[in-house]
Amino acid sequence: MKDHIGLYLHIPFCRSKCPYCDFYSMRGNAVQTDDYVRVLRRKITESAAALQRKADTLYIGGGTPSVLGAERLKSLVEQAKADFLTDTAEITVECNPYGLTPDFFETLAQAGVNRVSLGLQSAVDSERRILGRLSDAEGVRRAVLWAKRAGISNISLDVMLGIPHQTAQTFHETLQFCLSLGVPHISAYMLKIEAGTPFEKRKDSLGLPDDDQTADLYLQLCETLEQNGLAQYEISNFARPRFQSRHNLKYWHCEAYLGLGPAAHSFLDGRRFYYPRDLQAFLDGKPPVPDGTGGDFTEYAMLALRLCEGLSEEKTIARFGHGIPQEMRLRAAPLASHGLLHIDTNGIRLTRTGFLVSNAVLAELLDF
Repeated sequence: MKDHIGLYLHIPFCRSKCPYCDFYSMRGNAVQTDDYVRVLRRKITESAAALQRKADTLYIGGGTPSVLGAERLKSLVEQAKADFLTDTAEITVECNPYGLTPDFFETLAQAGVNRVSLGLQSAVDSERRILGRLSDAEGVRRAVLWAKRAGISNISLDVMLGIPHQTAQTFHETLQFCLSLGVPHISAYMLKIEAGTPFEKRKDSLGLPDDDQTADLYLQLCETLEQNGLAQYEISNFARPRFQSRHNLKYWHCEAYLGLGPAAHSFLDGRRFYYPRDLQAFLDGKPPVPDGTGGDFTEYAMLALRLCEGLSEEKTIARFGHGIPQEMRLRAAPLASHGLLHIDTNGIRLTRTGFLVSNAVLAELLDF
């Protein structure tokens, strides 16, 4: 029997577009969202029949999935459970706390959702406004409490660092806010100025921290969360024991997953493919676009080195029939002497300092 895959559903709708975001999303009306959910449910059923494989994770992302409302989300989850999911699947829904109610979380829990990811970004409301967030920090607090009351205890908060006017003190306030809520998972991303976004057009006047300040914020993040029981397991992700994102670990372990929806990517049987960033094309049934092969050693190593566990000699042998190439170990030696990674008989793993410059480290190790 083939291993279980991950299932990703992309929801391309938002109430408003954040000025830093380049994900494929748009405002949608009731007709569009109803049509989209109907087509997505059909795609779930067709894909399950064609693949004859089970999924043990479901991740509904976007966009802003919560704008669909609880009933539409419930219908998607129930369809996936009927056609695709194992009985013990991790089922995650991304939510923007704005406008949510206790009933929203109760409906999700009844459908089988057992994990939610809430977009906090910052607990400092002035920073949230700059980022285009519609709710205040207290709205996030209420959403966390409502999710817990509904029985969803596996909660992740998204935070950002390197955002306009952020300081060590304001970031401390955000981290303390997260810790006060007792959530078991935090994802923390450095702001990246994407081409074509409103932030890109006015990047010189945003008041962004410089690279050194952002690096200090990252180390502050790692140390604060570690001291409070949330261990780092990936460059940007921290969790209490047994609360790591099972779905995202599939990506980093270079395991199989199916993505449905415009802009969704897939990796199955060594092949990569994706749906174009075109809602109407997806609604019209246009097939995904081939994107070549995947899963070779270079890609596997690049993804594994995002994880704190790093690139394992044993797992490399099990997957490829050979260990970490000696040439790669030789490239790693000078990087280790500069404190950017650890290397031993068990494998190679980046340090926190190495994570800060991971793109450069990976380029050197893998000879891009």
